Amino acid sequence: MAHYGAKVVVPIDLKKKPWEQKHPLHNRWHPDIPVVAEVKDGEVFRVEMVDFSGGGITSDYSAEDVKHADQSIKKPWEQALPLHNRWHPEIPPVAHVKVSEVFRVEMVDWTGSVIKDDDSAADVKFIDLSTVHYLSGPIRVVDKKETPAMPGDLLAVEICNLGPLPGDEWGYTATFDRENGGGFLTDHFPCATKAIWYFEGIYAYSPHIPGVRFPGLTHPGIIGTAPSMELLNIWNEREREVEENGHKSLKLCEVLHSRPLANLPSTKGCHLGKIKKGTAEWEKIAKEAARTIPGRENGGNCDIKNLSRGSKIYLPVFVEGANLSTGDMHFSQGDGEVSFCGAIEMSGFLELKCEIIRGGMKEYLTPMGPTPLHVNPIFEIGPVEPRFSEWLVFEGISVDESGRQHFLDASVAYKRAVLNAIDYLSKFGYSKEQVYLLLSCCPCEGRISGIVDAPNAVATLAIPTAIFDQDIRPKAGKVPIGPRLVRKPDVLRCSYDGNLPTTKNPAASM
Repeated sequence: MAHYGAKVVVPIDLKKKPWEQKHPLHNRWHPDIPVVAEVKDGEVFRVEMVDFSGGGITSDYSAEDVKHADQSIKKPWEQALPLHNRWHPEIPPVAHVKVSEVFRVEMVDWTGSVIKDDDSAADVKFIDLSTVHYLSGPIRVVDKKETPAMPGDLLAVEICNLGPLPGDEWGYTATFDRENGGGFLTDHFPCATKAIWYFEGIYAYSPHIPGVRFPGLTHPGIIGTAPSMELLNIWNEREREVEENGHKSLKLCEVLHSRPLANLPSTKGCHLGKIKKGTAEWEKIAKEAARTIPGRENGGNCDIKNLSRGSKIYLPVFVEGANLSTGDMHFSQGDGEVSFCGAIEMSGFLELKCEIIRGGMKEYLTPMGPTPLHVNPIFEIGPVEPRFSEWLVFEGISVDESGRQHFLDASVAYKRAVLNAIDYLSKFGYSKEQVYLLLSCCPCEGRISGIVDAPNAVATLAIPTAIFDQDIRPKAGKVPIGPRLVRKPDVLRCSYDGNLPTTKNPAASM
């Protein structure tokens, strides 16, 4: 049965005056003012309210069409401002905003509401990944004189506020089937799994991973500007080389088993916003447009978990107007988002403010490649984050499960750190699938601790101990046992029906 956060006991209709509400408001204290609702002890409930002036103070936004776009009910392609799931310079903007103007962008979850709050992981197993990620935008940015952002500028985007869409306060974490998406540890965990999370204010809990509760650091997984045609061609050329020849040339493919190595342009599942499917224009752009899976020079799918309220993103501008897009909202995420569908994925909103730094790319960004386009954004992390004081830290080195040495490979080292953490926490009553999903979405901290001491790179994964309802530290006695350690139900899961071999760590616990 679906559960969407707290019960609303005092609703607010923003179109009505304070005295016209279903439960009329009051603006005095007196013992004889009658109650308008009742709640039970221990029950989470929601109270909505107007601002202190009762709506008397208003503000006008030129991005009003973006602010009030209802994207929580209709399909992505049915929205008043159609969504898109590709990067291309010719996808037209759906709205425009001026610098210094605070505007609101609403978005569906990254799958377009394919994943449901139910008792099955079949939706995860059989999802069509050609359709992700659904993005809101593009949004054209102009200065106060109506002059658009231009190639070579920097677009400074401030996150003023963000959160889940009202009435849709839930999310999910999942692992894809190895034959359909996989994940960082897909050779160890080939089955599709899913855990549902519910929100209580800033906190998240899951009936599928009992005994854990933590504050979320909500953030957009994707925020970026449109590429120029020159940059798009660079992306497609280098990623096609990896996909076509990487299996033979890259030794890391023997240790990391996510496939494909790159998601190349495809007309399947393609949505291009206002461009109508079936037209010659749509066919041309769909064959060229880049998938949204990786982060690139334009920002995109960077999955920086600390990019929350008060943060700023300094994005390079490659096309006139910048054409800003965003999506893939996360209630919480662990560093690395290791399960791939690995944050607490949700629908949500962002309230943003932009500034244009003229000529900022040349002034502040140093190209790391053969062209001036080979740059990367700068991120300024905001002041809001959960406070944890005690951590359990797991180390990994660049030696794989077979015992083979790799040279300063941080990916192998991080894989070892995550596997070490999973094996350890499974001693406390959790299935390894539960821990894998948890480490992908809880506020854990990943670090490259050493990258110069050949031959071993050293990576660490730090887990805040306060998120558990039991003490998970090593002790002189054995691991405690008791009814609290029976972690049922487990995550939702499907069978793996493929024939690819599963990697075994022969010395690890079963």
